[in-house]
Amino acid sequence: MIRASIDIGTNSVLLLVAELKNGEVTVIREEQRIPRLGKGVDLNGNLSLSAQERVLANLEEYRQILEHHYPETSEQVIVTATSAVRDASNRKEFMDAIRKQTGWETVLLSGDDEARTTYSGALAVLPGDESGIPCTVLDIGGGSTEFASGIGTALYDWKSLDMGSVRFTERFLKSNPPSKAEVERASEAAGKMLETWQPNPQKITKLIGVAGTVTSMAGIHLNLQEYDIDRINGHTLPLEYVKEMIGVFCTMETEKIEKKYPVFLTGRADVITGGLIILAKVMDYFSVGEITVSTGGIRHGILLDPKFME
Repeated sequence: MIRASIDIGTNSVLLLVAELKNGEVTVIREEQRIPRLGKGVDLNGNLSLSAQERVLANLEEYRQILEHHYPETSEQVIVTATSAVRDASNRKEFMDAIRKQTGWETVLLSGDDEARTTYSGALAVLPGDESGIPCTVLDIGGGSTEFASGIGTALYDWKSLDMGSVRFTERFLKSNPPSKAEVERASEAAGKMLETWQPNPQKITKLIGVAGTVTSMAGIHLNLQEYDIDRINGHTLPLEYVKEMIGVFCTMETEKIEKKYPVFLTGRADVITGGLIILAKVMDYFSVGEITVSTGGIRHGILLDPKFME
């Protein structure tokens, strides 16, 4: 069975077309657009008209792709929205606009739903057998960060925190490039959120990362000239490299970062440092020296979740 899902995040809008068979997800096609829906939501509490229009244009493009190339999926697309839409006072109007333009109903995921589907989606595409290994999946989004822990496919704990690459950039990293003091404030804020949650650092044995912050850095770490899912998926990203790149990016203006790494940081260059600060703080907190990168996520996990497949 071929199905399609769309993940509307704070920073990106992702399309997945995949074959589902015996609980496995085989990717047929993926698309990414970065319309920055969540720009200003942390400050203003609503989705700007221009950001909504950018997302609607992306969704219309995806609708045409599905109708022309995968017509069997176009009537059963699962569209999800996460942190930026959850936090916005005008979320209903935005979801109504999606339905009016595309005919698709949008599922507004809770933080718990987001963590659970991210976990299953991350493991679904990783090479190798993780069935007996305790894992924690880390999803640094634009507006929030999700943690989901389990053994194999059995999830036993999850948490969503209001820290993300866009949110932290807008709150703390106001200079271009950010100052040392701004970076320190962002790192301290991430640490305080972790301390408030009080997770048990000893529970983390294997950390798996999804979403743009970690996949982009994996591509750069591998010195790739194009986005190669097969090489990025399962790659190991060292904490030392994450910290090194925070230092590098803090010496470069956004425009120079994007120019140097156009394949991975176009549309993401201004928020990548915010995401890396969160990543480094999480890895330090849990005393984890490396993170395994997965190209899976919500859009994969949602197709495996019976709750959303009815």
